[in-house]
Amino acid sequence: MGKKRSTFLFSALCFGMAFLYIPIILLIVYSFNYSKLVPVWGGFSLRWYVVLFESEDVWASLILSFKIAILNASFATLLGTMAGLALVRFGRFKGRLLFSGMIAAPLVMPEVITGLSLLLLFITLGDLIGWPAERGMATITIAHITFSMAYVAVIIQSRLAGIDQSLEDAALDLGARPFRVLLDITLPILAPGMVAGWLLAFTLSLDDLVIASFVSGPGSNTLPMLIYSRVRLGLRPDINALATIIIVIVAIAVFLAGWLMLRQQKQREKDMQMAATDTLKVTS
Repeated sequence: MGKKRSTFLFSALCFGMAFLYIPIILLIVYSFNYSKLVPVWGGFSLRWYVVLFESEDVWASLILSFKIAILNASFATLLGTMAGLALVRFGRFKGRLLFSGMIAAPLVMPEVITGLSLLLLFITLGDLIGWPAERGMATITIAHITFSMAYVAVIIQSRLAGIDQSLEDAALDLGARPFRVLLDITLPILAPGMVAGWLLAFTLSLDDLVIASFVSGPGSNTLPMLIYSRVRLGLRPDINALATIIIVIVAIAVFLAGWLMLRQQKQREKDMQMAATDTLKVTS
């Protein structure tokens, strides 16, 4: 019975991995296809990478998307961390239920509704105070922060829920100020969650199409918008080349983030072991 169960689980794992990664592998392979027809193999070539690097529209959209993604991830991580700390460490305060609901709302709200509401907001602000004069990078960044910070807040909240608060209480008992405790104890412990939240917010921003389509204006096409507009006219091999480059960049970023988080985890475990050893020496 146990052997049959292991075989079934292994088969399910293989099927799931194949379902996820075979399309990505095919996309990478066909990015080196010489033929203009994507499904027809015409031989190995770097032709479409050359075409891609000569495309000004692609570079402009790529740079815009990365600028927005970096700004979005940074501000979303900051605001999401503050929201998560407020929900976990501040206990029950007036308006907590409303605040928690407002944080969770972007997670369940359809993107079409979010994009439409933000578009109406920007139009109203433009009529009332003259800002934004035109929709572009600023409006897209604000829109992305609006829903990305909710994901970061959930990650930070779950991370804080699993942290023993006795370290913070001990530091406070020893005379450390709350802000110092936050910098020296809480934030280092939260660092892996903050890195994960930053990467998630970056990916969500880089991947968003629906909301960006509502709040963008002429001349501010993000990369997903450019890819969607080109794919509607038919598959093009240079899009495969662009997707391959993005996959490689994201894979390297994820690998580096995982390595840094693992290194930090080992260092923290080593420090805790040294602290426990010093405590035993003092007590003995």
